[in-house]
Amino acid sequence: MLFFRYQSFRFIWLAKPTGRYLHKDHQLCASLTLADFEAINRCEKSLPKKFNFARDVLDQWSQKEKTGERPSNPALWWVNGKGDEVKWSFEELGSFSRKAANVLTKPCGLKRGDRVAVILPRIPEWWLVNVACMRTGLVFMPGTTQLTAKDILYRLQASKAKCVVVSEDVVPAVESIMSECPNLKTKLLVSSHSQDGWLNFQELFQSASSEHNCVETGSQEPMAIYFTSGTTGSPKMALHSQSSLGIGYTICGRYWLNLKSSDIIWNVSDTGWIKAAIGSVFSSWLQGACVFVHRMAQLDTDALLDTLTTYPITTLCAAPTVYRMLVQKDLKRYKFKKLQHCLTGGEPLNPEVLEQWKVQTGLELYEGYGQTEVGIICANQKGQEIKPGSMGKGVLPYDVQIIDENGNVLPPGKEGEIALRLKSTRPFCFFSEYVDNPEKTAATIRGDFYVTGDRGIMDSDGYFWFVSRADDVIISSGYRIGPFEVESALIEHPAVVESAVVSSPDPIRGEVVKAFVVLSAPFKSSNPEKLTLELQDHVKKTTAPYKYPRKVEFVPELPKTVTGKIKRHVLRDHEWGRT
Repeated sequence: MLFFRYQSFRFIWLAKPTGRYLHKDHQLCASLTLADFEAINRCEKSLPKKFNFARDVLDQWSQKEKTGERPSNPALWWVNGKGDEVKWSFEELGSFSRKAANVLTKPCGLKRGDRVAVILPRIPEWWLVNVACMRTGLVFMPGTTQLTAKDILYRLQASKAKCVVVSEDVVPAVESIMSECPNLKTKLLVSSHSQDGWLNFQELFQSASSEHNCVETGSQEPMAIYFTSGTTGSPKMALHSQSSLGIGYTICGRYWLNLKSSDIIWNVSDTGWIKAAIGSVFSSWLQGACVFVHRMAQLDTDALLDTLTTYPITTLCAAPTVYRMLVQKDLKRYKFKKLQHCLTGGEPLNPEVLEQWKVQTGLELYEGYGQTEVGIICANQKGQEIKPGSMGKGVLPYDVQIIDENGNVLPPGKEGEIALRLKSTRPFCFFSEYVDNPEKTAATIRGDFYVTGDRGIMDSDGYFWFVSRADDVIISSGYRIGPFEVESALIEHPAVVESAVVSSPDPIRGEVVKAFVVLSAPFKSSNPEKLTLELQDHVKKTTAPYKYPRKVEFVPELPKTVTGKIKRHVLRDHEWGRT
């Protein structure tokens, strides 16, 4: 269901603004250039005291549109697969986001520094509210629409959010926990329908002024909070600054995403994850590229492939799970319109999937590795040799190393924790802190290093190889087993479409390897006992025999989350009776 009837209200989005709103208040002061941002990322130039992404990046591209320095690409191109379409230039994005900023500060009564929980699907308003928060100095807190009432309650209480912005289907969950959220003052609904007790974004937007003075935010001033889960306790609130997100992804956009202002990037990510911010806001718009969005409520591989054949998308970024599903199709039947650069991240990429994608499409898959807290750490960049199974090399400004439990650097080939060497000051592109959790913030530092909590290996050429989350390691009869290696072995068997490997309690071994397996169509009617033995034998032959899954459960689907890490956490908690 569409939360805005775009067909009916197309004039709001597609009509040109009635005036060109670049008054003196919107002029850039001492404009920073892309070259400046890149120099800051390389630690060759100091971070400015003041920075605001909306003013210093988006409004610059608006100026370049006027002078013809940027191609006539849209800034945002949205479709829903049902014939509705939105195309905004940077100038229109600027005008509309100023209207949205006035909605947030006037009828909503929000003030600079207030925290705003935004739980919206892939609709244009997500981008509007995002940019409007930048213009007003509000702290943006995205969440997936899959959050339960309990999840939302925790986030609103922990953050002391003053406002929640939601789509129609999230209203019942918020209503059910409202009485327990005394700090929540404003509820803003993005829908064509009204709701008692809720302000309606559509109505307020239409009457709002397009004139708004962008606040002058400090570079280290809070910009966004992302809730990031651990294996123990509640999700942590990772706080990012104006510059950590707004400047910190310059090199990522240019060298990993390989973007130019003439490119159109489709980043297939839920709006609740930082991957949406990386690929669909900051990295892309820093380079002046067009952000393409498909409403797609649930992943539909046929719709995805049809979209790539219909629209001139040059760059595709999606989780390995998406590519694992796509390579099950006969990709040679499709002729992608303009696709030339494909990326993946969020979980390790199986070498088998990389190979199948290359064989069927002729395109390489460039894997990147990063974290909510610190952004992109390693990547296979364009022009760099790809070693199947590797996450690539460390990227600037980070000095990536493998260390032991005492903070000592390990030599190539030795497994340890992936860590970032700290210089004399904390890198500006780091998250600022875990809000209200100094102990967890301090725990990320070990000696001279920030520890990611992931285990890996670096080879003699400087390529990094993911082993597992430090807390995902399965220790069975004294053996340490990384689930990804078992998953990679399983995916090579024709019966397996997808798998997730976790630890399972065992009275003798403490824990054993258990595999949750989604079967391909030809094997769904197979004898489960016989197929279990076949898969176990396959893993024994593909990797070290002690790593084979002693338990196998065939399931129709895995948890509906994007990353392998979260899938494993959900399944492992269930396996150990924690949920």
